[in-house]
Amino acid sequence: MAELSSKEELIRLIKRFGSNLSVKLSSLFSILFQTQNFRSLSAIAGFALAVIFSWKLLKPPSEHHRRQRKRQTPAAGNSDIGTSSDSQLITSGTSSPPEDSGAQNVDNEFYRPVKPTLEQIVRQKLGGGRKVTCRLLGIILEESSPEELQVNQATVRSSVVDVLLVIINYCDLYLMERALDEESERKVIVALEDAGVFTSGGLIKDKVLFCSTENGRTSFVRQLEPDWHIDSDPEIVSQLARFIKCQLHISQVKPEKMASNVFTSASLEQFFQCT
Repeated sequence: MAELSSKEELIRLIKRFGSNLSVKLSSLFSILFQTQNFRSLSAIAGFALAVIFSWKLLKPPSEHHRRQRKRQTPAAGNSDIGTSSDSQLITSGTSSPPEDSGAQNVDNEFYRPVKPTLEQIVRQKLGGGRKVTCRLLGIILEESSPEELQVNQATVRSSVVDVLLVIINYCDLYLMERALDEESERKVIVALEDAGVFTSGGLIKDKVLFCSTENGRTSFVRQLEPDWHIDSDPEIVSQLARFIKCQLHISQVKPEKMASNVFTSASLEQFFQCT
């Protein structure tokens, strides 16, 4: 507003100067025509041209120029819009592209804990133990007593095969059982052979031991001195607790009192989390 008032004041001064100048010029022209002085006339004409030129320079902008300025004002606004849109583009450009989110997913997948294999679980559970003795009835076989072997064909439990093969490959495994006759022994060997335990390379038929009494199984274990013994008879487990480093007692019911080196599980495969 201050700039506009100063321009108006300048215009009024120029107009006042122009009116005074016209009066003086008329007086001068009358004098010149009376004196007929050509040099004075030339000087006055040059002065008039200078005044006209100054007027052109100092003249306020015309309506056409004002309209042009008004039209250019939205353009400035458009430039702001363009600037804001550019800033939006820059902002969107700096945001995480889809590739970055994909890379993050890959990183998450990379650092996600890997589920251990059955072999790793067996090694961890056995705690480095490499020699293992294990009873057959009720643990490896479906049958739970020597009398059942005399009547039925021996059957290897399907759920225990995978963990049994891992133990065979990782450990020096001995299988043992009380048998009432040679036919029962043959049935056990055939069942193990059909399950593929002899073709894995870690178990031979000579490592399947038979005895006629329960005490005979206890003698086998003490002679072999394994790192782990696996049995379902609580009395044998209790007798061997002083001599064997670790034992696994297979029982559906957890005993109230057990030695600190005796672990209890409902099945062999459940102990190794295979079910």
